[in-house]
Amino acid sequence: MLTANEILMYLRNIKKIGAEVPLNEPIGKDKDDNEISLIDILENDERSIEDEIDIKMKIKEMYGKIREILKGRERTIIELRFGLDGNKPKTQNQIAEMLGISRSYVSRIETKAIGKLAKEIKE
Repeated sequence: MLTANEILMYLRNIKKIGAEVPLNEPIGKDKDDNEISLIDILENDERSIEDEIDIKMKIKEMYGKIREILKGRERTIIELRFGLDGNKPKTQNQIAEMLGISRSYVSRIETKAIGKLAKEIKE
């Protein structure tokens, strides 16, 4: 089962690697040292409906926490960075241009906002 913090980290990792990943590209090895691709994981029917519901509930909870905890620029930056506004995720440079601030300031605000969310999730 994924925790809300793991979901948040997954969102950050998606930003780091980009939006497109080939489905057949090896992403690791299983316990028998066989290569595993993303398609192998996606085709796995072992996840129960309870797990799917749990994940969806945690994502919904995360959106609620974002709306509840983050205000102003923090919320705007997180929504733009991760595409939570329904649009394609934006880079820190793109956000900096949009808001008329430096990229490093966007980075600091993003880090602070993620820290706030992580702290709230741990409690």
